[in-house]
Amino acid sequence: MGSGKTLRRRPRWFLIPLRVLAITFPLTLLCFAVSLLLGILGIVIRAWLRGTRPNMAVAYRDVAAPIAVAAAVVVIIAASVVEIRRYRKALAGIERS
Repeated sequence: MGSGKTLRRRPRWFLIPLRVLAITFPLTLLCFAVSLLLGILGIVIRAWLRGTRPNMAVAYRDVAAPIAVAAAVVVIIAASVVEIRRYRKALAGIERS
């Protein structure tokens, strides 16, 4: 059995951007995929109702890309705030011990 002490590593500030990007990239891809699916469905339904051929380029250009960019901005800001708070909390815990 151990002595009861827990090892506390000093948090590394240079890993914050790496963790933020590791969170931002998959969430942006997920938002892009979902918005592309919804955009395609909307364009197909709209073309069916109007009796025309659907233009799928509109789904990428006017729906999925702007939503993915907006989601990336929101996620990168939120992830940065969370990681900085986590870093500061870890430093405060180390200082107290």
